[in-house]
Amino acid sequence: MSKPTPKYHRVILKLSGETLMGDKSYGVDPKAVLTIAQQVKEVKELGVQLAIVIGGGNIFRGMSESASGIDRTTADYMGMLATVINGMALQDALEKSGVTTRLQTSVEMAKIAEPYIRRRAMRHLEKGRVVIFAGGTGNPYFSTDTTAALRASEMNAQVILKATKVDGVYSADPRLDPKAVKYEELKYIEVLNKRLKVMDATAISLCMENNIPIIVFNMWSPTNFRQVILGEQIGTLVREG
Repeated sequence: MSKPTPKYHRVILKLSGETLMGDKSYGVDPKAVLTIAQQVKEVKELGVQLAIVIGGGNIFRGMSESASGIDRTTADYMGMLATVINGMALQDALEKSGVTTRLQTSVEMAKIAEPYIRRRAMRHLEKGRVVIFAGGTGNPYFSTDTTAALRASEMNAQVILKATKVDGVYSADPRLDPKAVKYEELKYIEVLNKRLKVMDATAISLCMENNIPIIVFNMWSPTNFRQVILGEQIGTLVREG
């Protein structure tokens, strides 16, 4: 039986820190991380070049913590360190699943990860390694959503896949509003004008400028990631139109 042909060959997967929590209210759930690793392995076996941008909200969220009295810049740097912890956990699970990885961080810490170097990251992808980008952009006031848009632009990725716990983008929170409507497809400008919580405005604007489509999908349906890669209509597609 021949191997199916993926629609996308170079992809940025955006994982929030919350996706690593599983059923926990805080921290990292090894079972949840292993589940993600298995899905990544299935996609890698299709021949896809894959990089992952990881968030840190399960450990520390800079913007919300700054509201409690911590200096915003300091809080954002603390959030960057949280993404490195998550990146290490994900790298460990991927390596145990037989997936070769490289962890790169925008905040240099030589004993833990490689520094982010674009050409080196590109080379890793070309060699079939999964690259995990941690540390955000290395600058305060920028989210990991913006990091995903930036890295997708730099890596010449065909698409950003944003993994969530819901099956797409809705007009309102479907858990709170039973009348919420799911969007199958949106334009960038619609996301901005309607203030939909796909990604922050900086990330959406960067994707719009570089014409990088975004697919928002539910990572916890075990076949979704693979189906999205193969081009099936899963979740919500955001593009120019």
